Amino acid sequence: MPRVTIIETGIVSPKNRERHGSYPQMFERMIAAADTSVTFDIVSISSGDPLPDIAGLEAILITGSPAGVYDGFDWIAPLEAFVRAAHQSKVPMVGVCFGHQLIAQALGGIARKSEKGFGLGRHVYDIAPNNGVIEGTRIALACSHQDQVVTPPAGAQTILSSDFTPHAGLLYAGDTTLSVQAHPEFTTGFALACCEMVRSRGDAPDSVVAAAEASLSEPLESARLGDAITRFLTNAS
Repeated sequence: MPRVTIIETGIVSPKNRERHGSYPQMFERMIAAADTSVTFDIVSISSGDPLPDIAGLEAILITGSPAGVYDGFDWIAPLEAFVRAAHQSKVPMVGVCFGHQLIAQALGGIARKSEKGFGLGRHVYDIAPNNGVIEGTRIALACSHQDQVVTPPAGAQTILSSDFTPHAGLLYAGDTTLSVQAHPEFTTGFALACCEMVRSRGDAPDSVVAAAEASLSEPLESARLGDAITRFLTNAS
């Protein structure tokens, strides 16, 4: 029975957690929709949980977070060391949003706040052909980010891209580490809640938020990437 260790790096607000769940619960639902045999361990490092021993892990998933990878939180450097050890040990590992940026930074890439502003709502990404992870030519996913990977690590292949986010999906050397900027775990409802959070904080112009909300009237293809991530975590060797 496959076991995925979810590293929680951010906490959903109480109101949204009640309606939509925590980040780990969102990923549990996403993975269970693809494979009901997967079980989970939750490690909330942003709440003070210690990182587990790599030797005992079957697969790792690193969540999104309100934090930036450049912030001074005392858990970020240990998490980078954990990522390097897991990558070296070829433990199947996936990072999403903050997790995408953190993995890229830990393995030698550069992630920072983008001058393009906030990516929000439904974005469509081009899929690199014959990447071995996800099929098709394009995919529509929810996103909520201003930070992004601007320089991938050496040996990483960009498998998802858009004009707004040129390195939206990375498959790293060795083919056991994968990261994506968009959120396949988000429902449309939570993606709309993210728009409202951005509006309330004044993080983006109202025109950007309104366009993002309108974009979410079109369907998301979250399950396609969710299925691919589940296969990656349970089948990568």
